[in-house]
Amino acid sequence: MTGLASDHAGFELKEFVRALLDTRGVSYVDYGTYGAESVNYADFGHRLARGIESGEVSRGIAVCGSGNGINMTLNHHAAVRSALCWDEEIVRLARLHNDANVLALPGRFLSTEKTEKMVDIFLNTPFEGGRHQTRIDAIALS
Repeated sequence: MTGLASDHAGFELKEFVRALLDTRGVSYVDYGTYGAESVNYADFGHRLARGIESGEVSRGIAVCGSGNGINMTLNHHAAVRSALCWDEEIVRLARLHNDANVLALPGRFLSTEKTEKMVDIFLNTPFEGGRHQTRIDAIALS
């Protein structure tokens, strides 16, 4: 199951992603926001992160204006490996090498065509494991 989250600046692109997931038959939980009124990205990033931590969803797609704020919020949660991506190859590497479980998108800077390609790559690219797992294991501070 995939979780979705955005702030007001990412709302339109999140709605595009939601419709895209519907056409792909991908189940999701929409953690909001649910409109274009000004909101704090952190509120919705935390909701998505808690969904991952609880196991309600296994991955997520998050959108804010630049992608930075919601990405930073998500990465404060130990169970989250959120990758800010703006290009298909960055998404591919985030999945292959970093086992990213959240795709953070800069809503004000992406076309729907590019977003569609990036979402498909995120949903369909497996983690390579191996030497990359050792690196991921070193991320958490104990």
